[in-house]
Amino acid sequence: QLQASGGGLVQAGGSLRLSCTASGFRSGLYAIDWFRQGTGKEREGVACISSSGSGTRYTASAKGRFAISRDNAESTVFLQMNNLTADDTAVYYCAAEIPLNRGLCSLNLIRTKYWGMGTQVTVSS
Repeated sequence: QLQASGGGLVQAGGSLRLSCTASGFRSGLYAIDWFRQGTGKEREGVACISSSGSGTRYTASAKGRFAISRDNAESTVFLQMNNLTADDTAVYYCAAEIPLNRGLCSLNLIRTKYWGMGTQVTVSS
């Protein structure tokens, strides 16, 4: 299971740090992805990190503002989000991705296996 936390209400330009904690499976073998879904919008990828932590990937909307990291000893992945805008308002989900190798992640929904419940991020403008 995965548990996402750290969401909340923040003003535009502010920051939040999301956490994704895994339990019940060997999360260190999986890449971890962050997706988000705004009201009336399709789910979209945000960022991912490889199982080793050496590889990361960001979508255009996240690049330069968000940073993903992981602590395998604590089975936790973090998403630091800075300079937030109203367009970042969404429910954020983390997912465990079956990796091609330990240095890669893909943000491909087809490769995901476990999902968390999501945490709401609301950015007021």
